[in-house]
Amino acid sequence: MPTLIVLFNLKKDASPADYEQWAQTTDVPTVKGLKSVDDFKVFRMGNILGTEMASPYQYCEIIEVNDMNGLFTDISTEAMQHVAAEFQAFADNPVFIVAEPFA
Repeated sequence: MPTLIVLFNLKKDASPADYEQWAQTTDVPTVKGLKSVDDFKVFRMGNILGTEMASPYQYCEIIEVNDMNGLFTDISTEAMQHVAAEFQAFADNPVFIVAEPFA
């Protein structure tokens, strides 16, 4: 099953409190409701293990996808396009990585 990993920082004018409220009330429930998605979690990133150095990214999203082709269909809907636009208003150059488990 593919997993979509999204790494990002907030835009300079975006409030972490506003983003986190939006993620909890809009993004997570909407994405979890997609037929192509089994689970969706958002993580606030901390320090790099064993150091005081901050992560290069503020947030990480983990989206467990059960059907990658279905995901593209699901995200093309008007409702998801609206959610995606709101996400883009918060996120500064997010990196979307498709990962496949092997062990």
